[in-house]
Amino acid sequence: MIGIIVFLFGLAMGSFIGAWTYRLPRRIKISKGRSFCPKCKYQIAWYDNIPLVSYIVLAGKCRNCHKKIGFREPLIEIVTAFVFVTIFHFVNGCMFFSEGTVLQSDIVCSFVGKIGWWTLPYLLTIFFFIIATFVIDLEKKIIPDEFSFALLFLAIIGVMFANYNDLFLRLFFALLPALFLLFLHFITRGRGMGLGDVKLVLFAPILLGTWQNNLIWMMGSFIIGAIVGVIFMIFGKASFGKQIPFGPFLIISFFITLLFSDIIGKFLII
Repeated sequence: MIGIIVFLFGLAMGSFIGAWTYRLPRRIKISKGRSFCPKCKYQIAWYDNIPLVSYIVLAGKCRNCHKKIGFREPLIEIVTAFVFVTIFHFVNGCMFFSEGTVLQSDIVCSFVGKIGWWTLPYLLTIFFFIIATFVIDLEKKIIPDEFSFALLFLAIIGVMFANYNDLFLRLFFALLPALFLLFLHFITRGRGMGLGDVKLVLFAPILLGTWQNNLIWMMGSFIIGAIVGVIFMIFGKASFGKQIPFGPFLIISFFITLLFSDIIGKFLII
């Protein structure tokens, strides 16, 4: 039952993320009226704005102009719901199941051991900003500072609230990838790495904790980026010198590391 509630909540948050990340680069205030059709600018009624359901009922078309409105919004809603339910599953596994009986994450279970059920709303809040960052960087190749600093603030507050005694070590670990990406930014004159990525990486090491987890995360980011880059070049979607946003690779690798670092670490023997 709780899983269904989390899924529906994820759809709702995904709907908000879709609207927010569409409006923010266009300098449209999120508080300025209801959602509207991107084609005819018709303001969408509340009953046509129910996450996922309205898209299915209307067959992906605007009720006013009958033009296709694309799969962007429902895709963001589905992905957000999937991420939220996955986080719930891992938190629930740490709360109620003995070690080894279900998929568990050492990092998530560590937070659960410190702050209990508060881990769920805490991680959902973090992933709300993470998904918003993913979308806007993928579409516009920008990472708003407010997203990066919100994630950094949440990471520090979470570690302090959980009473971990290694905050300064985690902050030191946060500086290492930031300095490395800053170095790449300067030697490539901004073409190989943006300053937005430098700011974004600050939050993750604080949450991941150990140097092993952070190594897995950074290695994973570059491996995923390399694989996607090669695939894009094969299909003619990218070429040498053409910028591909790195933020999404950092985020995908963070999600994988957060949930599976212990399994990956045993495989890599680190």
